Amino acid sequence: MEYTSHTDQSRREMLAAIGVRSLDELFKAIPADVRQKTPLRLPDGLSQSEVDSLLESLAGQNAAAPDVISFLGGGIYNHHVPAAVDAVSFRSEFYTAYTPYQPEVAQGTLQATYEFQSMIRRLTGMEVAQASLYDVGSALAEAALVAIAQTGRRKLIIAGTLNPRFRSVLDTYLSAQNTAIDVAIGSDGRTDFAKLSALTDDQTAAVIMPSPNYFGSLERWDEGANVAHRHGALFITVFYPISLGLIKPPGDCGADIAVGEGQSLGNPPSFGGPLLGLFAIKKEFIRRLPGRLIGRSVDALGQTAYVMTLQTREQHIRREKATSNICTAQALLATRAAIYMSLLGKQGIAQLARTCSDRAHYLASRIAGLKGYSIPFGASFFNEFVVEAPVAARVVLDQLRRRGIIGGIELGGRFPGFDRRLLVSVTERHAPAMLDRLVEELRSAASGTATDTSTKSASYSGRDMTASERR
Repeated sequence: MEYTSHTDQSRREMLAAIGVRSLDELFKAIPADVRQKTPLRLPDGLSQSEVDSLLESLAGQNAAAPDVISFLGGGIYNHHVPAAVDAVSFRSEFYTAYTPYQPEVAQGTLQATYEFQSMIRRLTGMEVAQASLYDVGSALAEAALVAIAQTGRRKLIIAGTLNPRFRSVLDTYLSAQNTAIDVAIGSDGRTDFAKLSALTDDQTAAVIMPSPNYFGSLERWDEGANVAHRHGALFITVFYPISLGLIKPPGDCGADIAVGEGQSLGNPPSFGGPLLGLFAIKKEFIRRLPGRLIGRSVDALGQTAYVMTLQTREQHIRREKATSNICTAQALLATRAAIYMSLLGKQGIAQLARTCSDRAHYLASRIAGLKGYSIPFGASFFNEFVVEAPVAARVVLDQLRRRGIIGGIELGGRFPGFDRRLLVSVTERHAPAMLDRLVEELRSAASGTATDTSTKSASYSGRDMTASERR
């Protein structure tokens, strides 16, 4: 039932069952000065059909992905989800499955998670991958806690190109950890390694670096690893899984821990969630792995069986020995990710990554040819890049929105001096005609406006990723 009301009789019965004579007596523990003195001013009641109509009209004010052309990115991406992902993951065996504490009745869920772990391990080039976390922000924070516990140090160095949302989650997790966080501000859309090296010392627990970073630029993970390891710190990478079909994986670049957002692996962007945190680590640190790890074993008959091999969280062991208080895995989304990766396969993910990259570079070259526009950063990028407009990015985005296009993310609110810059993301769902449409609408958005080019940055050079950056 959608709603069941309490009758006067049912209220009397419930009060009698707990030994209370009236509602006033029930609430007497609440101080009188904080109680509501007057009736709530609520509107007249509506019938169910009227409520349905109201809610439908409110929902209709939202723009779903198919209703607009969207170039939003910044950590959540609109990739095509094959129909088989829904068909398999919506089976009741997966869709309604609970935490598999009883392996004898949860072999399907356990095997699906084991396969997910195996695929993430291969994709990242790391030695161990666990069963998933809430999202990449929580995964990054858990990675930082692993580094602090492993090294006994209380200082983190993060690249200034890290997604601001991930940084905010990291700050929240570490707010009571007496941990110092230094930021290595970069230039040209990438990390300045001279600054990174100067900040890193023998008190550093970890160096954290994304690639592609928040501006879409590819970072030099191997150099970041060298800086970290030179001082005995761990190197933590933040990755975009689709990009690993084209660029070198974290495991080949010296990463000790790799975290990423798995939403792009067979899960729709929805309204910014639910999300899927990916977490992979070197085998030597496995005892500090947060969450759970599913392993493959054999049963009493010698047949393959899947079990929870490692659960070093406080729900299962003594609190003082727990690595984390993480309370769940995103098992359904992880299952969807495993289905998605199995459908695409190694070659399919590589082809998808190349398609996204090629279309993004095509769009960047077209935009760079528009009067008043430029691509300010010359660094290699994957499928996302920064555009500098001739006017405030907010003005451009507002005009595009009126034409049925969400043109990207305005950067000025988080980055000083970026008021005319926006972040544009391209996936395989952007047909060439959509890219050309955006170019023409950007041209129209800038027409008839005063163009200030006094601080115009370097124009797009058509630079693709280098051979050393490729997988």
